[in-house]
Amino acid sequence: MAFGGLEKKHTAGPMAEINMTPLIDVMLVLLVIFIITAPLFSHAIRLDLPKVAAAPARQTPQTISLSIDGAGKLYWNGQPITPAQMSTRFAEAGKQPDQPDIQLRAERSTRYEVIAQVMGAAQQAGLTRIGFVTDPPPPVAQH
Repeated sequence: MAFGGLEKKHTAGPMAEINMTPLIDVMLVLLVIFIITAPLFSHAIRLDLPKVAAAPARQTPQTISLSIDGAGKLYWNGQPITPAQMSTRFAEAGKQPDQPDIQLRAERSTRYEVIAQVMGAAQQAGLTRIGFVTDPPPPVAQH
């Protein structure tokens, strides 16, 4: 297969040009496809949904933030309380029809015994929705 004239030159090297025609053809075909299909992505379907009289959505229960510092002192929504007051408030909260969520925040240096006593008092009052709040880890420094 010869590319070029009939004369053979001794210094002629291989042809190093890229044929762009097939690439341009493919790009034009893709462009036409996207132009045709783009309006279909934004097409909305109108639906006539039925109207039903339903009961109102259940309200979310209140949240109690119970914090324990390193010395074992208790804080109910930021206010210091004694363990006896905590037990009384747990009993009141346990009698409510919608039990509150308890978010337990404890310092890293808090003894496990204090945390276990708080969880036991909540369980005795009938409160079962206890969550532990932690801090996210510090961001990793990237070099």
